[in-house]
Amino acid sequence: MVVMPMHDAILSAPMCLLGATYTGDMLSRLEFLPVGSAAATQPDARTRLLARELDAYWHNPAHHFNVPIALHGTAFQRCVWKALTDIPAGQPITYGTVAQALGTAARAVGQACGANPIPVLIPCHRVVAANGLGGFMHASSGAPINVKIWLLNHEKAARASP
Repeated sequence: MVVMPMHDAILSAPMCLLGATYTGDMLSRLEFLPVGSAAATQPDARTRLLARELDAYWHNPAHHFNVPIALHGTAFQRCVWKALTDIPAGQPITYGTVAQALGTAARAVGQACGANPIPVLIPCHRVVAANGLGGFMHASSGAPINVKIWLLNHEKAARASP
């Protein structure tokens, strides 16, 4: 029996659905959900804020999120996640570049990216391998990579627009 994680809200996104989980009023998890998940019908104030912020990002990938978040991870993971928030939209960098800036190994950065509990807001999709896309959400193919490609193309297209 497969147990689906519980989400406080499910929101529509251009490429999929997103499951949001909160710790109090703070977003603690944002997950890409499989096709067929039902969207929330009566969002509360925290979900309406998240939906507005995501909508702003879908229209302008350079949008800076103003959603209160609660990050749960190791000190190293939180350090990597903080570094990811400094990567400009439409300007992906390599795991090695992030690792060099933090004085660590590219593989460790990749593991922290894969453990990112709040993708999109913490833009782990902007980190790529030196010779290709790399992984996304601990996957190297399938739906997760399709989401990464969509996000990178969305940001690249927005940068190319006048």
